[in-house]
Amino acid sequence: MKTRYLIAVAAAALITTGLTGQSPDDALRYSRQFYTGTARFNGMGGAFTALGGDLSSLILNPAGTAFFRRTEFSVTPSMGYTGTRTFFTSSSEDLLYSFNFGQVGIVTPVVYNNTESGLVSVNVGYSYNMTNNFASNTLITGTSSTSSMADYWASISNGTFYPDLGGAAGFAYDAWLIDTITATEGMQYATVFSGYGESTVSTYGQMIRRVINNDGFGGEHSFAVGANFGNNLYIGATLGYSRFNYAGHYEHLETDQDNSIYDFSSFSYVDHYEADGSGLSLKAGFIYIPFDFLRFGLAVHSPVIYSVSEYYYEDLSSVFDNGDRYEFNSDAFRFSYRLTTPYRILGGVALQIQKSALISLDYEFVDYSISRLGMASDGYDYYDENQSIKDIFTASHNIRAGAEYRLGSVYFRGGYGYYGTVFSKDEVNRDNFHTSLSGGIGFRQSNFFIDLAFTRLSDSMIYYMYNYQYVDPVTIETTRSNFSATVGFKF
Repeated sequence: MKTRYLIAVAAAALITTGLTGQSPDDALRYSRQFYTGTARFNGMGGAFTALGGDLSSLILNPAGTAFFRRTEFSVTPSMGYTGTRTFFTSSSEDLLYSFNFGQVGIVTPVVYNNTESGLVSVNVGYSYNMTNNFASNTLITGTSSTSSMADYWASISNGTFYPDLGGAAGFAYDAWLIDTITATEGMQYATVFSGYGESTVSTYGQMIRRVINNDGFGGEHSFAVGANFGNNLYIGATLGYSRFNYAGHYEHLETDQDNSIYDFSSFSYVDHYEADGSGLSLKAGFIYIPFDFLRFGLAVHSPVIYSVSEYYYEDLSSVFDNGDRYEFNSDAFRFSYRLTTPYRILGGVALQIQKSALISLDYEFVDYSISRLGMASDGYDYYDENQSIKDIFTASHNIRAGAEYRLGSVYFRGGYGYYGTVFSKDEVNRDNFHTSLSGGIGFRQSNFFIDLAFTRLSDSMIYYMYNYQYVDPVTIETTRSNFSATVGFKF
């Protein structure tokens, strides 16, 4: 056990082992997709695998490229807000607004034959579609009677000689939040909440406040070609260029508001993580119309192979009743690796009811357990992380449904989506799923159209602030609402 001495401000080099951001959580974050597109696409729940004729259909089934008979351009700005509600020992709420472009694209015919059989036309198109919005603010508050984040640092330090501690655990040791137990010669650790091992009774009751600020988005640039054969078979292929940027930042504060914990006043821990990735994928699909009122669609998406770059740092400070203060700031850590996302299989069916209405239904299969991390910049093989991905995640079954009703030049739309759980049956979040509701309206003329839509995506999950057996779980309910407006022109 060390003797306390005062440190005003100290800087320490970050020990990289175990502190990089690559984890099953990261693989899931960048693999999951909640498609955003034109307001028509959004209003109908994204159920366009068997429909085509919309620029956002390129991201689902490239065969939809072949349905256009003229050049078409559209752009879709959107305004969204994300609301979070948390339940720890008390409830808290937070809200974040964001503005972005959900879609922009153009398609044009390059071959047209005036025939009803054989090759009728070939079209090429480009469309950018947003696939993820990572932006959110989350506030967690409450009182802990069972543990502290310091217990986590003590638990991961056990078995390590204190001069070899690195990262946040090393900071916690130097900041007097954890210390060795004398009898074990510096290899076992206790916390300020348990008297550094001098007492068998732990004292908790500190206020915990965690603020989580996430930012960033994911999107795909789709370059597609589609061919129309006999006006009943449409095929297409897409080269996709996907990009994402993500920033995750949280501050964890624990405070002895009631002055019930001996000598301890407060500590604050900051974790900041940024990632940028880009990758390529291929897609192929067809749409078949056996009868005028019925359409079938099928598409296959290859994995996206991302090259990812990371930036990471952490800070820790502590304050004690006698006025001692300690502060530690890590050097920035940079890293790169490769992520391979799962393949996707999509099927769809649509019914055309004369010229007044249509109904569409999509099914999507994604097996998140086959995501893989690899090719680390330091040669690390990710065997343990990839094994965890196989154990934690499972195949997800997603369903999207949409409908449209035409009344003259005005179109009314509605949609629903169910995104099944991605977690295996042994995981605490095995019942975590997302649902979406949407609606919209559009006005269309021969050369111009404008569409409006509102979508709402909701889920609830269990969150643990740190990996320790006695930590209380937090329930986080998230609702993402989005207003989108599309302006389009036909030439």
